[in-house]
Amino acid sequence: MPDESLRELLERRLLWVGGKGGVGKTSVAAALGVLAARRGRRVLVASTDPAHSLGDVFDTSLGDSPRRVQPGLDAMEIDPDIEVEAHLSRVTAQMRRYAAPGMMDELERQMRLSRQSPGTQEAALLERLSRLMTDDEAPYDLIIFDTAPTGHTLRLLSLPEAMAAWTDGLLAHNRKSEKLGKVLDHLTPGSGRDLDSPFDEGAEGKRDSLDTRTRDIAETLLARRRLFHQARRRIEDAEANAFLFVLTPERLPILETGRAVSSLEQAGIPVAAALVNRVLPENADGDFLAARRRQEASYLARIDEDFSHLPRPHLPWLPSDVQGLPVLETLADHLEDEGL
Repeated sequence: MPDESLRELLERRLLWVGGKGGVGKTSVAAALGVLAARRGRRVLVASTDPAHSLGDVFDTSLGDSPRRVQPGLDAMEIDPDIEVEAHLSRVTAQMRRYAAPGMMDELERQMRLSRQSPGTQEAALLERLSRLMTDDEAPYDLIIFDTAPTGHTLRLLSLPEAMAAWTDGLLAHNRKSEKLGKVLDHLTPGSGRDLDSPFDEGAEGKRDSLDTRTRDIAETLLARRRLFHQARRRIEDAEANAFLFVLTPERLPILETGRAVSSLEQAGIPVAAALVNRVLPENADGDFLAARRRQEASYLARIDEDFSHLPRPHLPWLPSDVQGLPVLETLADHLEDEGL
């Protein structure tokens, strides 16, 4: 008997579809969007995976802005490169207001280097996600995030702390002004652990005592921290937000999903369901398998045509999970037979 709580998934404001790579997350996210739109909801399905396949699932070209794919349903593929450029442009513009003219060449050099720095794409993508999550004026009742296998959204939980550490470092590099030390005190009480303190009543009055330039720095940093703080509150709200994990009945997806669910539940983040994908139907008899084999043959022919310029070794679908050296040895034998 179907669980009645599953229907409530599509009545929320935010729905995250996650899981191990290759389990069918994108197909599930797209199908959920179609179903919600069928029920009259205004839906956006947004892919956050740099290796996008949402457009392929919908059989249309998607970009960094929402595109209507059917009545009531929009889709988009967030472009990490566009996000990085926009992110760094905002940072550079903000710093240009405060840095000495002689520092600008070095600042711009550092921004160029940052484009390839570890974590730059992730930070930019998470900022975009935070804006989507907190935009109450967006024309959507439901936003479905088709997430990357690496689970960018899980790291969102640590962003307020990370921003506090970044703030500490930024302000500590300019000790010439004692007033910047005051900003540091306002922004990072308790070494950045007390996330609510920068927004407590009375903080505005304290900042009013600072000069305009220093107060602008404080406001810029506070606005950025506030964005991530609000986003974190949204994903902790079980009435508005839910995570749905997709997995297949195989060992590795089960293990990875178990770890992810445990991490979210320990952090107090609502996990609504685990959808098991690619389960063989009960009537999967000889005729069913024969039909699957005929379909597979057509796909193999297409692979031969599309990738004729590349070697195309095959590995068989084994009767057991790939676990342990004996099975790995068997796979090695097959690879050797294929010419490797």
